[in-house]
Amino acid sequence: MTRTPAGRLFRTATGHDLVLTRTFRAPAADVWASLTEPERTARWFGPWEGDAAPGRTIRVQMAYEEQQPWCDVRIDACEPQRHLTVSMVDSYGTWLVELTLTEADGSTELRFVQHLTSVEGIAEVGAGWEYYLDMLVASRDGSPRPDFDDYHPAMQPYYQDLVATERA
Repeated sequence: MTRTPAGRLFRTATGHDLVLTRTFRAPAADVWASLTEPERTARWFGPWEGDAAPGRTIRVQMAYEEQQPWCDVRIDACEPQRHLTVSMVDSYGTWLVELTLTEADGSTELRFVQHLTSVEGIAEVGAGWEYYLDMLVASRDGSPRPDFDDYHPAMQPYYQDLVATERA
């Protein structure tokens, strides 16, 4: 299946923001549960364990990655049903991620932002988040789980063009 990339790249004072959005026909509380409850995150990203609260660190399993590694994820900010900011450091670098929910007229928009200090590897990062966000969509609407091969390397040119256009 052909997937259409939709990420956008914005320059910031500290680097760039990679921004992706998805819209759900559901209240923010239900979408929030898909982002924060371990049984529901297990359906599209991976389960987590620990005492979740701002300033605390939980352990998240990357269930759809090779070897299904566990990673420490710090909860930097949390406003239930509205906003979540987390950070993680792994062998690929530092991941600073922000999720914001906005509900209107029976739908909820998820605005996903990864704050980047470098655009190196953006093609892989962008395709990866497109995949995971579509996994979230599939986990919520019961559609078939996407295949990563539909995202990478197919989306590489799109994300490389984002960098080239931003630099121009």
